[in-house]
Amino acid sequence: MIKRIAVLGAGTMGHGIAETFAMNGYDVSLYEVFDPVREKVMGTIRSELEILARYEVIDAREIEKILGRITLYKELEPAVKDADYVIEATPENLELKQKLFRELDGYCKKDTVFGSNTSSLSLEKMTEGLSEERKARTMVCHWYNPAHLMPLVELSYFGNMEQEVYKEIEDLYRNAGKQTVKVLKDIPGLVANRIQQGVAREVFSLIEMGVADPAEIDKALKFGPAFRYATTGQFEVADLGGLDIWCVVGDNLLSVMDNRKEANPLLRQKVAEGKLGFKSGEGFFSYPEDKKKDIMENFTRKLIIQLKTSKNYIE
Repeated sequence: MIKRIAVLGAGTMGHGIAETFAMNGYDVSLYEVFDPVREKVMGTIRSELEILARYEVIDAREIEKILGRITLYKELEPAVKDADYVIEATPENLELKQKLFRELDGYCKKDTVFGSNTSSLSLEKMTEGLSEERKARTMVCHWYNPAHLMPLVELSYFGNMEQEVYKEIEDLYRNAGKQTVKVLKDIPGLVANRIQQGVAREVFSLIEMGVADPAEIDKALKFGPAFRYATTGQFEVADLGGLDIWCVVGDNLLSVMDNRKEANPLLRQKVAEGKLGFKSGEGFFSYPEDKKKDIMENFTRKLIIQLKTSKNYIE
């Protein structure tokens, strides 16, 4: 039974992963070697918990208890030696993750399960150098950002582990309030990111062709396909609409839609100009410095509303 969790990396994803487990009653060791990140992370988590309390996702009286379940570490060994489950949320660098897993193998208990938050690196390659016994207790556990709000976690079941081990991790995530997707093949992007990139490719192409302004295209997505997708998956949508209709529309549209195999040139141009979106103050939209806090809280508020509503239709 998993009781003690270690999260490696306290950045964008790692702090949210630690926060989620702590919110759901688990003791968490949060390892971060970079001093500025480690020194600020508890303040970041506190701020996020305060927003959750403001919108009645959690009780404000629970904030101190949640924070008390998280222990910060600068050294790896003491952070992981007693952990039943360790998930790394370090940069997407294969050599870094290979080295990390080898270190963990020497520090952790034999029955500790290892997880990686990657969606782009191969599990087989990341676990090179590990024993077969350890490989059988290592998996991809891919969260969506922001980790403390998005319900989805993709779990690998690539044939390297027993069903009982997978079920133990699946139960852990469900106890933490997550919706899990069992992924059967080790492919780049897993499931959700590949779907998202398919949408993004066509959206960027529509901008490139001058079909509509960014705000209008976002509106079409939010109040058209995405409105249904919040509650109804693609296969159900296709069944309800009629597979014969979907077949005809596919024949008519797919041949004239974007099929390039690299990032859109318009997107690449934005990056070259330093227009990286929210973090730089401009992307497809503008983000004035004095408005950033309100913009981010409004984004968070909408996700919280959707998260609370989604609990009504989870099957």
